[in-house]
Amino acid sequence: MAGNFCFVGSEYPLEVGTRDFALDLLFFHRGLNCLVAMELKVTRFEPEYLGKLSFYLEALDRDVRKAHEQPSIGVLLCASKEDKVVEYALSRTLSPALIAEYQTMLPDKKLLQGKLNELYNQNANEEDE
Repeated sequence: MAGNFCFVGSEYPLEVGTRDFALDLLFFHRGLNCLVAMELKVTRFEPEYLGKLSFYLEALDRDVRKAHEQPSIGVLLCASKEDKVVEYALSRTLSPALIAEYQTMLPDKKLLQGKLNELYNQNANEEDE
C-alpha cells in the first residue's frame, strides 16, 4: 500500500485571495485517488492546528484537485496529543482528518537497513518489468 503514495511537494504553495500559504507536505494517493495534505508540528496538538489543516484542505479541493479526484484528506502529525482534546476538536469537523503522534526515536538500525534493502529491491524489480 505504501507504493500508492506519490510525493507532490514540500512547502506546497497555496494562494487564497491575495495571501500566500505553504502546506508542509503534499502527496497523492493513487489507490484512494485523492490528495493527502500533511502538516507537521513539533509541539503537542492544539485545536487551532485542525482549523489550519481544514483551511488547507478547502484550498486544495477548490483550487488544486481535479474533477475526477476524491476530496482531499488531511494528516496532522504532532509531537504529542491528548486524546480528549483531539476528540473534542474533531467532533464537529466535516473534513476527513487524522491526528497522530510521531516518534522521535529511530527504529533499530538493522530494521532500517532491512526496510531500505526491501525498498531498493522492490524498485529494482519494478524497473526490470
